[in-house]
Amino acid sequence: MSKPEDSLLGKAVPYADQYDASLLYPIPRLPKRQEIGLNIKEGATLPFLGADLWTAYEVSWLNARGRPQVALAHVTVPCETPNIIESKSFKLYLNSYNNTRFADATEVQARLRADLGAVAWRGSDKTGTVGVRLIAPELFDQQPIHELDGLSLDRLDIECTHYTPTPELLTAALHEQPVSEVLTSNLLKSNCLVTGQPDWASVQIAYSGPQIDQGGLLQYLVSFRNHNEFHEQCVERIYMDIWTRCKPAKLTVYARYTRRGGLDINPWRTSHPQALPANVRTARQ
Repeated sequence: MSKPEDSLLGKAVPYADQYDASLLYPIPRLPKRQEIGLNIKEGATLPFLGADLWTAYEVSWLNARGRPQVALAHVTVPCETPNIIESKSFKLYLNSYNNTRFADATEVQARLRADLGAVAWRGSDKTGTVGVRLIAPELFDQQPIHELDGLSLDRLDIECTHYTPTPELLTAALHEQPVSEVLTSNLLKSNCLVTGQPDWASVQIAYSGPQIDQGGLLQYLVSFRNHNEFHEQCVERIYMDIWTRCKPAKLTVYARYTRRGGLDINPWRTSHPQALPANVRTARQ
C-alpha cells in the first residue's frame, strides 16, 4: 500500500526533463475513510457522491517543432476512485512534460487522462477515467474569479478556543421546523499530513434539514486550524461530522483550497445527485 510518508512530499527531488508517468503517486482513500467511521470495504458504496476538482496552472510542453506551449488544465477525479493523487507527484509529473514534444494539445489531453485515470483507479476491479480539460491561452481572459455563494459565517463575532477537530461543537435544532441554507467561510485552514505546511481554504456548506447552529459550525470549521490531513480527507471528515451530528436530509460540502506548486484541489461531496459545481477559482486561489 502506498503511504503518504513514502511519497516525495518534503523531499528534495530533481526535476525530470522528459515525460515520466511513473512519477505519479497514489495514496489509498480507504484508511482515512475508516478513521472517520466509514466501515466500508474497498469498492463498497459510499454514503456520498462527489469529486475532487483540480486546477493546474503550470502546464507546458513542446510542439512538434520544439516551440513551448502553455495551458491551464481542469481535472476531475471522482470520489469513487480508490486513490487520491499525491499533489507533489502530480506537480513533478506535469513538469516532466516541459521538454517533451507532443503533436498537439489533444495528444497532451489524452495522455493526461490516461495516466491520471490509471493511478486514481489503481487497485480497483472497476474501470473508470478522470476528466481533463485543457484551456488554451487565448481563453485565459475568460476565466472568471468568483467567491463561494452563501451567507458568510465569518460575520459572527465568536470566541474560538478549539484548534483540532471538535465535532461536539456541531448542534442542530432537531425538533424544530427544517430549513434550507447555504453557508460559507473563508476561515478553514488545515495542514499537510506529511509536511505540516499550512493549507488555506474557503468552504461552502449547503443543507436542508434541522437548522444548524451557525456559531458552533464556525467554531467547528476553525477547529481544523492545527489538523494535519489532506484536502480531500478534511472535506470528507467535515461532511461526515455534519451528517452524523446534525442529521440533515440533504448535504453538500465544497472547499476551494489555495494553490500550492501550481495546483489547487477543490473537493466536493454531496448526499444527492446533482451537477458538479463549475471549477471557478476564488480570489485567493
